[in-house]
Amino acid sequence: MNLSNKIQDLKNEKNAVILAHYYQEESIQDIADYIGDSLELAIRAQETSANVIVFAGVYFMAETAKILNPNKKVLIPDLNAGCSLADSCPAKDFKKLIQAHPDHKVVTYINCSAEIKAMSDYVCTSSNAIEVINSLPKNEKIIFAPDKNLGTYLIKETRREMLLWDGTCVVHEAFCYDKILDLMVEYPYAQIIAHPESETEILKIAHFVGSTSKLLKYVKEDKHEVFIIGTEAGILHQMQKEVPHKKLIPAPIQEDNSCACSECAFMKVNTLEKLYWCLKNEAPQIHLDKSTAQKALKPLEKMLNYV
Repeated sequence: MNLSNKIQDLKNEKNAVILAHYYQEESIQDIADYIGDSLELAIRAQETSANVIVFAGVYFMAETAKILNPNKKVLIPDLNAGCSLADSCPAKDFKKLIQAHPDHKVVTYINCSAEIKAMSDYVCTSSNAIEVINSLPKNEKIIFAPDKNLGTYLIKETRREMLLWDGTCVVHEAFCYDKILDLMVEYPYAQIIAHPESETEILKIAHFVGSTSKLLKYVKEDKHEVFIIGTEAGILHQMQKEVPHKKLIPAPIQEDNSCACSECAFMKVNTLEKLYWCLKNEAPQIHLDKSTAQKALKPLEKMLNYV
């Protein structure tokens, strides 16, 4: 019996559900019950009737699932599946910023730790960040963290002034502007689509900017046949399934390597074998401080009102 079949048997035996992010390796995406971006998976985590949630993603995502399901067992294949963006915003430093600006509302991107969420008034994802910001009174002062690229994009789209935390995602700041321009010459009718965590110069030349799920939707619905994809390359697996007749090109990165595309090393820490042992042994398990989880739940629930 292969690993995939063993995982299916364990899942049925334990009444478990497997949630996988679009950036996971293909074998994990293919066995998952649900594949999605941070918002979609948060919704699935909240709605599930399973006793056990296996979150094939990075640590902050599994934390979010646990916050939304305090009485369920939440597992992650590898505790080392971290996030450069979440790590760029230490709780003790962020607390100092909030204390220095007590008249500001705190809006945080979901790509942050449970401790940061617990300090927030609102949490958002790239799918609903504009709606969350626009829901606040025009005269409201706002701190936005931790992604400064997403924050800069939101300032442009909402015309709101915001105090930005200086954090970035290593995956989305790796794209090479000049190499993308070269691709545009080679494929003059290609559509450039990009995640709003990308740097401003990339967003300026993009034909469409959106969350991971919105990029997928755009490729399915747009009439063009060639797309240059400015986000983590794992999304191409699901995209190509949806549009097998279209040409999908991962946006090239600065470094000259054999892949030439941007991959998240943290996401790729998870493997099918680790997922199997995780489910079999019901470990590693996500444990959160009860007080922190309760505080973080409130802004997450607000986030889920904007779907």
